[in-house]
Amino acid sequence: MKISSSKSSLLTGIQTVLRALPSKSTMSIMECILINTNGGKITLTVNNLDLGIETVIDGKIEKSGVVAIDAKLFHDIIRKMPDSDSDITIETDEKFTAVIKCENTVHTKAGRSDDEFPYLPDLDKSDSIVMSQLSLRELIRKTSFSIADISEDTPGQQTMRGELLEINDNTVKMCSLDGHRISMCKMELRESYPDRKVIIPGKSLKELARIINGGAEDDVEIIFTPNHVSFEYGETRVVSRIIEGNFFDVNKMLVGDYETKVKVNKKRLFECLDRSTIYVREGDKKPIILDIKDENIAIKISSANGSMNENVPAEKTGKDILIGFNPRFVIDALNVIDDEEIELDFVNSKAPCFIKKDDMSYVYVVLPVTISGV
Repeated sequence: MKISSSKSSLLTGIQTVLRALPSKSTMSIMECILINTNGGKITLTVNNLDLGIETVIDGKIEKSGVVAIDAKLFHDIIRKMPDSDSDITIETDEKFTAVIKCENTVHTKAGRSDDEFPYLPDLDKSDSIVMSQLSLRELIRKTSFSIADISEDTPGQQTMRGELLEINDNTVKMCSLDGHRISMCKMELRESYPDRKVIIPGKSLKELARIINGGAEDDVEIIFTPNHVSFEYGETRVVSRIIEGNFFDVNKMLVGDYETKVKVNKKRLFECLDRSTIYVREGDKKPIILDIKDENIAIKISSANGSMNENVPAEKTGKDILIGFNPRFVIDALNVIDDEEIELDFVNSKAPCFIKKDDMSYVYVVLPVTISGV
């Protein structure tokens, strides 16, 4: 194999596929990046079996071939090559030894054949939807923070490691939960599609969000199969295994019988809650207390480190309420809401708080913390 490409093209491609590199693996081949030119294009691939990413880069193919090279080392080699107008050339021999050159810099690195490399599966594209890259990235941004951080070996909770992607007619919805809160966001699609539900690992979605950089006019095709979901845009393909099981029925939580409704400026509430975290330490069970009366939310916290009391103006309808929360859970939700004013709905002091929009385009559910000594 012999190819040449610019440093910027190589780096962009490598950094894209490195998102699928496993932190640790029992198979050394999965720590490699595959360079494949047999299809007439320079294709880079990394696959850890749960998540695989491939992308095509610009360049010239002088001789076709395939080689697998240690991904981290290859990235370091290309990253530290001279910044030059000259292309980087990569040439391999029959023993898969790679010679990587740019101007006067020459690296020689042992490579491997592709015999054991786990190629990405070829998926049937008959079941797919199309949406904008911007919308997909926003859905992930607004929900991924509440994916449960649990081990893959935790029995009975594997679906919480992922997000539910649900298609209903011309609406796409994503939902995550971690046992303390629920995040749900939905958007309209340009077309209607058959109903579909699939649970996608949180890691796959977070890595996808980091490499998608298109706008509202740039599309991504999402392809569904029984075992995989693939996101394809431009010259890049991201393939993830799906999580089997039944996701929690979030609709059960979306009650409509609220005794207290509060409208408040999001920025003022966010800043107040953020100040309260000064007195929250890791493992501390002390909640922040919201005392909602009349046209005011009194926000209080008291710990061994000190205390804080601040009032935030609000518009309340219904009963007064005294309720406690882990402030971080509320802050995380407020951090991804773009509205200037938000609505908080309460059933009672022992039931979850609902932060939602009237059209239900987003709903954040936060479970309360018991207030002791009040």
